[in-house]
Amino acid sequence: MNKLDRRLCAAPMMDYTDRHCRFFLRLLSPSALLYTEMITAPAIVRGNAERLLAFDPAEHPVALQLGGSDPRELAIAARRGEECGYDEINLNCGCPSDRVQSGRFGACLMAEPQLVADCVTAMREAVKVPVTVKCRIGIDPMPPNCVDEYEFLTGFVSKVAATGCDVFVIHARRAVLKGLSPKENREIPPLRYDVARRLRADFPHLTFVLNGGLRSAEVVRDQLEFFDGVMIGREAYQNPYLLALLHQSLVDPDWLLPSREQIIERYVPYVRERLAEGHRLRTMVRHVQGLYAGLPNVRSWRRFLSEQAAQPAANADLLMEALRIVRAA
Repeated sequence: MNKLDRRLCAAPMMDYTDRHCRFFLRLLSPSALLYTEMITAPAIVRGNAERLLAFDPAEHPVALQLGGSDPRELAIAARRGEECGYDEINLNCGCPSDRVQSGRFGACLMAEPQLVADCVTAMREAVKVPVTVKCRIGIDPMPPNCVDEYEFLTGFVSKVAATGCDVFVIHARRAVLKGLSPKENREIPPLRYDVARRLRADFPHLTFVLNGGLRSAEVVRDQLEFFDGVMIGREAYQNPYLLALLHQSLVDPDWLLPSREQIIERYVPYVRERLAEGHRLRTMVRHVQGLYAGLPNVRSWRRFLSEQAAQPAANADLLMEALRIVRAA
């Protein structure tokens, strides 16, 4: 089993990191570990697993993130993910949304470390690829009888690590389980990189990937002094060219940085192939709207794509026309 390079990861994001988004992000970084949006184990076990798990071979290395709390279902879903070719299976123990909590998975699972351990054990027994966990530094409210928040976190990590799981993606914020939306949970609870660093120091035999608030190359470089890798979330979607800059800076200084125009030119053949299979243009075009983030022509780019992608006759040539408009602007 090849060891995955975790220095640069693109986070799982619900309704964003679908297969089209991941293919696009791969064009920006040849080696970043890409994550699917969370897919629930019941949906894979009882639904159209082939459709849910489909991806392009160019996406490798790519990890499947699962949501669930039933060890048997998670094991079946993990096995199907491995059969489809995913390089890693990740269990979501960090999403704080009410909808996710109602299904008894996501961040609320941190309150049940033994259940998480049972789930991870079942998945590890079902597959040969790595099984990893993504979690927060804590939850609010904490379970009854838990007084020390850091002790609660180390107890969770210790219990799960005892199963043989040795990779943890740590979102360095608490998850507030009641009263905050998922968006507010990404912004209001303070970032505590110091807690994540302490955890890294206390478990030197484990691999830790830092997630949360990583929006610039400078911040990423600083944090890689302490962690085995970083996971970029919203910034990778809103400003995807950052991934290319990070790949050149952190992974391969000799890599020739592609221009934004080259990225689109390489994305167009993929869009044509997927359109021929029946995929919708708008679902593929929306992922590239942040490519010119921070540049003077970004408004022209976004406006043209959002307006024209909805036209019935629009096709992949729309992207090349958008490039011409950007050049003119």
